[in-house]
Amino acid sequence: MRACDGRLEASVEGVERLRDESLDAALARAVDVRFLAHVEQLETRARHDGTLATAYLGLARADMPAAGDWRPVDSSWPADERAFVAAAQARLRAKLSYTNLGFALAPELFTISELREVYVAALGYDVSATNLQRVLVRRGAIVRADGFRPPGRTGGRPAALFRFASDRLEVTDEFAALRPPR
Repeated sequence: MRACDGRLEASVEGVERLRDESLDAALARAVDVRFLAHVEQLETRARHDGTLATAYLGLARADMPAAGDWRPVDSSWPADERAFVAAAQARLRAKLSYTNLGFALAPELFTISELREVYVAALGYDVSATNLQRVLVRRGAIVRADGFRPPGRTGGRPAALFRFASDRLEVTDEFAALRPPR
């Protein structure tokens, strides 16, 4: 999954399981894992045709080239693939609450506004840029980087640049839970 242009995209590749092939080898055969900033096994379930499929949650930064069939997640997907995507979205949304997993979706350097767009796409609801910055700085998940992003077409002040403090998955608040606004 990746957050791209304010929407969430996913790639589901059919993988035929070979008798002596490990799950990691099957994943590497189906997806170019070099471009994934984070990957974890999600679940195994029966598909509509009676075969078993193992799903992975793989996260790619929106600014990274990624091979595969990346498509917006929508109702045109088969029901079993939508179920995998729903499980992956639920895992992603939960982990964004209590970890620094945003590093796997955001560009290496970003403004708070750009990071907010990533979180909005991944969470599926609006997020306050001010609150997002406050929470992630307080947890030590993001730090100020050198430089500024130049003003856009409408002018304004140059935006401060940030980066994630770590590009490895870390729990930043084990009791946190991001919830959509009521």
